Amino acid sequence: MAGGSADAATKEMEALHVTQTPETKENLNKAASVESDVTSSKEPKVADSNGATPEAQSSPPEDDDDGPSEDGAAVSAAAKKKKKKSKAKKKKDPLQQTDPPSIPVDELFPSGDFPEGEIQQYLDDNLWRTTSEEKRELERIQKPMYNSVRRAAEVHRQVRKYMRSIVKPGMLMTELCETLENMVRKLIKENGLQAGIAFPTGCSLNWVAAHWTPNSGDKTVLQYDDVMKLDFGTHIDGYIVDCAFTVAFNPMFDPLLQATKDATNTGIKEAGIDARLCDVGAAIQEVMESYEVEINGKVFQVKSVRNLNGHSIGPYQIHAGKSVPIVKGGEQTKMEEGEFYAIETFGSTGKGFVREDLECSHYMKNFDVGHVPLRVAKAKQLLGTINNNFGTLAFCRRYLDRIGETKYLMALKNLCDVGIIQPYPPLCDVRSQFEHTILLRPTCKEVISRGDDY
Repeated sequence: MAGGSADAATKEMEALHVTQTPETKENLNKAASVESDVTSSKEPKVADSNGATPEAQSSPPEDDDDGPSEDGAAVSAAAKKKKKKSKAKKKKDPLQQTDPPSIPVDELFPSGDFPEGEIQQYLDDNLWRTTSEEKRELERIQKPMYNSVRRAAEVHRQVRKYMRSIVKPGMLMTELCETLENMVRKLIKENGLQAGIAFPTGCSLNWVAAHWTPNSGDKTVLQYDDVMKLDFGTHIDGYIVDCAFTVAFNPMFDPLLQATKDATNTGIKEAGIDARLCDVGAAIQEVMESYEVEINGKVFQVKSVRNLNGHSIGPYQIHAGKSVPIVKGGEQTKMEEGEFYAIETFGSTGKGFVREDLECSHYMKNFDVGHVPLRVAKAKQLLGTINNNFGTLAFCRRYLDRIGETKYLMALKNLCDVGIIQPYPPLCDVRSQFEHTILLRPTCKEVISRGDDY
């Protein structure tokens, strides 16, 4: 019955199609397809033996038009995130010093906090200072000053590290000094009397102990058997770091250098608040003179130089009044809280006593000099130049040449004769030197200039 009625309906539809236009046929076909879709959706779905419906078996997977666009968005978002992370990492990476050093030290430490020197704790009667809240508060107040001198010390460390790597026999002494000084100027951002070189570079050779630097035109060349004392200083706002070391290429001199280094470290260890200067000197001499050195087959006892000393340091004042002897029998004066000291020792294989000799290169304006009338016009002009460029910091003739002074020797002699400027001729009869700057902080002793090298 059902099959017969279906055939009749089909014939009826075919008859209708004969009399209809193409447009009408198209509309009827669309309506028939919609009706068949509705009917099929109402029919119950029968599962096969595996439990799956025919629709699930036959229907192809639907195309997800949104899939690729969503995946692309996720990838681009991840890429952006990665870029942000890499940018953040780049910002966090600290600036690294170049080789040779050329980046100013304050740019390497943008926070303004510079590395501390070596910390040594006070002992015995001063042990209480370590935990005193009052003394800690004093240090917090002094932090800007500490950072100034630590910045100067960091410049000193970086410059001397580089210089130790390049110094070699055959170098012209003038070239050596100018390389060192130009690097100091760059790393410290030289700025008049606010930041710069504290005193001329001492590069005394062999039997010359200190206060020698080449004048313009000097052709001295460093030799393999030379013993060179390299002594230079840096400062920020007048807070001076005075530090020196000895260079010797011939291993024959190693015991001499070791004697001086150990003596300097002993002086640093003995120094402290309420320490007597004479006791520091006695300890230094004991260590220094326990060494012997064989030079060209002859054995010498290493001697402390009797008339050379360490010294206290003040703002813009390299020698601030107190002397730290390196032999016993010195003054009973005590060291005090807040003072800076240059602890330096000199080891000699000669007489152990220096004398002035050779042409003078170092000069310094007397710290306490008052008004002195000057009759020579050139001397007045030169004094103005010295006041503007060096103040009471030491200088040398090369520095006057550098800033454009000419024909100044007579004027300079006149300033020395009237007592405004003090000449510092080379001191002779010594072989080796080491030196560090220390600060007697309220809670501890800080070796400001200590580095990995010595």
